[in-house]
Amino acid sequence: MTVWHFGEFELDTQRYELRGGGTVIRVEPQVFDVMTHLVSNHDRMVTKAELFDTVWGGRFVGEAALTSRIKAARRALGDDGESQRYIRTVRGRGYQFVAEIATAPTGPLPPPQEWPPLRQRIAFTRADDGIRLAYALSGEGPPLVRAANWMTHLSYDIESPVWRHWVRDLSEAHTFIRYDGRGCGLSEWEAGDFTFDDWVDDLESVVEAVGLQRFQLLGVSQGGAVAVAYAARHPERVTRLVLCGAYARGRAVRAFGDEEKRAAALDLELARVGWGRDDPAFRQVFAAQFLPDGTRTDWAAFDQLQRKTTSTDNAVRFLEQFGRIDVRDQARQVRCPTLVMHSCDDHRVPMHSGEELAALIPDARLVALDSKNHLLTAAEPAWAVFRDEVTAFLR
Repeated sequence: MTVWHFGEFELDTQRYELRGGGTVIRVEPQVFDVMTHLVSNHDRMVTKAELFDTVWGGRFVGEAALTSRIKAARRALGDDGESQRYIRTVRGRGYQFVAEIATAPTGPLPPPQEWPPLRQRIAFTRADDGIRLAYALSGEGPPLVRAANWMTHLSYDIESPVWRHWVRDLSEAHTFIRYDGRGCGLSEWEAGDFTFDDWVDDLESVVEAVGLQRFQLLGVSQGGAVAVAYAARHPERVTRLVLCGAYARGRAVRAFGDEEKRAAALDLELARVGWGRDDPAFRQVFAAQFLPDGTRTDWAAFDQLQRKTTSTDNAVRFLEQFGRIDVRDQARQVRCPTLVMHSCDDHRVPMHSGEELAALIPDARLVALDSKNHLLTAAEPAWAVFRDEVTAFLR
């Protein structure tokens, strides 16, 4: 057990909690990591370089990122830059935790929680044009299908910190059916040029292969647009629709002004130049957008996911097609109950895209999640909210 006591606060590194007066105080993962490193090294000044290396794994981030995390840590402790009762700034060098520590750690950190291995059955089918598609089934209960989204790998996802909590939790009360899109994961990579309509057709092929008549449908990120198009095309099959981090218009379609258009073009160039390189610097740009509040472990897992899931050429093809997505007309045709969830400060797909989608779908309900991440992580409070909302909605 490792719990630090100072003032009215407890910093519990086993439960990953900051508590004050017996109440859990919500802090973002990187703020918690900064606080933990300062508290555990309270006998000395910690340099900025050390914090960058410890919390961000040495990857390049601006000094403003560290400053904002220090401010957030002080705010959680009722401290500020003037009083500095807990965190003192050593101008130009770093920071030191200066409050008296009542209780130091009493033992080493326990091993991380081990989840039982997730059992899944992987099978293959063919799309109408002959492309091989891989799909997997896990759990038991009513069928819940996830429309394919970028960067999945059926074998690796049940181990990856990026996706394993999605698969684990969504398999608890459902037969969870997911598949790798063409050009991705265990599906055929040599897929040539593909279009948005191909993705909708691939979902149709998997549904037919599994033999589903009526089912609930989940769409994450650009998979949300695929799910919307399928639900509009097959209203007799989709009983309920859940969308998270989704959008009706791709980046190129919704780009307003030269700056947004240049940003969309930069996405493609980064994929062309850096996707297959051993140097992860280029791919980390995507990690920073998808998981801005992720831990070092999250970022490393995301980098591995990028490398395992697809080729450079396919990554560019995906991004080109994502940018052209426009399902506004199909969204208006959806007739099943729909739940739209979106991170308030999503760095990849802005909140207004989720709001637009919810406004287009008749009677859709919108839930704003308190997160900056495009893909929710297991440790953040927003994941628990997402899980509870989905459970209640699909029940």
